[in-house]
Amino acid sequence: MTGVESALGPLFLLILLGAVLGACRFPGDGFWPPLERLIYFMLFPAMLVSTLATANVAEVPMVRVALALLGSMTLFALLLWRWRARLGLEAAAFTSVFQGALRFNTYVGVAGAAALHGTTGATVAAVAVALMVPVVNVFCVASFVAAGTLGSSSVGKSLTALIRNPLILACVVGIALNLSNIGLPGWSGDAIALLGRAALPMGLVAVGVALRPRALMRLDRGVWSANLIKLALMPALVLGLAILLGLDDISRDVVLLFAALPTATSAYILARQLGGDAELMAALITGQTLLAMLTLPAWLALAG
Repeated sequence: MTGVESALGPLFLLILLGAVLGACRFPGDGFWPPLERLIYFMLFPAMLVSTLATANVAEVPMVRVALALLGSMTLFALLLWRWRARLGLEAAAFTSVFQGALRFNTYVGVAGAAALHGTTGATVAAVAVALMVPVVNVFCVASFVAAGTLGSSSVGKSLTALIRNPLILACVVGIALNLSNIGLPGWSGDAIALLGRAALPMGLVAVGVALRPRALMRLDRGVWSANLIKLALMPALVLGLAILLGLDDISRDVVLLFAALPTATSAYILARQLGGDAELMAALITGQTLLAMLTLPAWLALAG
């Protein structure tokens, strides 16, 4: 067993545990939605604040990390719009393909970076989240607006939700505390760090609970297109850019990890709320999460 497999294997086991718990409906259907809200609005933001407020962010090659990740994301966003007519998808289906190709699962990304490279990896991952989350949310909301699935009355609500995104706010707070040299004084640092430690294992289990095995029956052009970009073309481009930009081994591994992540489970909620194809989104989330258990270790082993 390689080091990559040893690091990522436990994460995938937690996702599979969540899938089993979801299939068994344990401890009950009403348990998981409130837990997901707790993770999204409190535990994961606490982890980001704790990491960014105390880390030596200056050691992260932020500009080169941004060029590799945001450059690739922007390129594929533009290519998807150019290929929209060739894909022959309805507007709702296209927005789900767009999300499936660009969104990424932050829980798996941060947990994977920490498992591979410890505190340093988690710091680079937190910087990647701070860079990518605002951009990918703007791109995806814009795709709904441009595709015409989002009524004009909902544009303002979507932008307000974007500004209030807890992950974006946590990154802003953490970086502000870091740059101001305030950090997390006294007991607050340990308390927030303890709170944040619960985010990743619980988040990974919640990812598994959100999987919809029945959705795997849907295999059409939209599914193949999104999976090809997300699990093959995006990581190939990012790996090439990371080598070209001369990123150190840890930063290279983390940007490749984030490029090869399966799409976010929250994309399903966004598809339902903003007029996307929720069934297609469920198929993309489930299929990519399962396929990533093979492709993620393969890409990282190739880079190593």
